[in-house]
Amino acid sequence: MKKILLAMALAIGLVAAAHAGRSCQEADLPKTQTIERGLRLAERTYQALEASGERVVILARAGQDLSKYRLRYSHLGFAYQAPDGTGGHVWRVLHKLNQCGTTTASIYRQGLGEFFLDDLWRQEAAWVVPTRDVQDKLLQVLLDDSRATRFHHRPYSIVSYAWGRQYQQSNQWAIETLAAAMEPAATSRDTAQAWLRLKGYQPTTLVIGPVTRLGARISSANVAFDDHPSARRFSDQIDTVTVDSVFAWLQRAGLGSAPVVIRQP
Repeated sequence: MKKILLAMALAIGLVAAAHAGRSCQEADLPKTQTIERGLRLAERTYQALEASGERVVILARAGQDLSKYRLRYSHLGFAYQAPDGTGGHVWRVLHKLNQCGTTTASIYRQGLGEFFLDDLWRQEAAWVVPTRDVQDKLLQVLLDDSRATRFHHRPYSIVSYAWGRQYQQSNQWAIETLAAAMEPAATSRDTAQAWLRLKGYQPTTLVIGPVTRLGARISSANVAFDDHPSARRFSDQIDTVTVDSVFAWLQRAGLGSAPVVIRQP
């Protein structure tokens, strides 16, 4: 089994000991069981994506327990078919990751194995299949480095204001990039967000009290609330982009299917 998992890791582009999106403490490096579970989930996801006939999906993982906010998934990216140089293809994931809990983030291209390498809260993958038109337009962006990173904004907060520009969290980058793919007139984050509003996107409102906000701000460099409108913030209303809200919006707006879910013990 371990040999099979190792072969799978090499095939799907696993990069050993990558820290992006995780703590950089040595004690937090993934353990063997974590790696094996992540690779099994990646393999099942790969097989399902291959069988689907799709070229682009919006893929999510459950890296954190967000049940107290009634959320199931924590992070999403674009999984897409990339040419392998021999006439075939490989599946890659383009997504934004925060480095070691710091105040900045970067865009990464990874294999499915690395996408699920985190010590996941729940061994579950979910994805929405965009319509054919959305897939075609997204793929052009995903394969082009300059277009894929055009709206990337390095300053990061895990709870950045959905309609703000001071920070940008991972899911926020994803839907702003989707907006740019769909709307040629979206030439800035402002206009991308205007398109999202026009298409009816509604962020998740998290109820976070002042004590929790203060504690998170003091203990975590990648958490900030100062970009949220004062009236909303002081009434404990934090509007941010979540996977669950994106999945619901894609289906509601006719841009994608109901989520496909793969679970494993």
